[in-house]
Amino acid sequence: MKVLITGESENPTKINLKSGKFTVVIDEPKSLGGTDQGPSPVQMLLMALAGCLNVTGHEVAKQRGLNLHGMKIRIEGVMNPCTFLGCSFEERAGFQKILVNIVPDFEGASDAQIEEWLKETENRCPVTDNIRADTNVEVKIAKE
Repeated sequence: MKVLITGESENPTKINLKSGKFTVVIDEPKSLGGTDQGPSPVQMLLMALAGCLNVTGHEVAKQRGLNLHGMKIRIEGVMNPCTFLGCSFEERAGFQKILVNIVPDFEGASDAQIEEWLKETENRCPVTDNIRADTNVEVKIAKE
């Protein structure tokens, strides 16, 4: 399975992206020189993580015969923007820590079943895997 995203920048902080029939605007907040017309790239990354944990969690629950009514997800990413901004290169540019809190709404599941569900959800979530693993990312100049 391949996933294709295309986009074109509208200005230095704002890009309009397409994937299939969907369009998304990514921008920076005004405090970073953006127009605040969409979430920032790092916000989108955490949103993607939440979305993937949601769909993976529901699929795992279904396969295990667990009655999952829904989930509340809160994600907090901690990062030092200095590498991105060029004021320091002592830390990596991305998040140093991502804290994920999930409140699942199960009916009739034991604590042990919920713990096993969480472990399997975490292991099977593609976005979690991509954030944790050393995924080969090739960035190059392309000709149109």
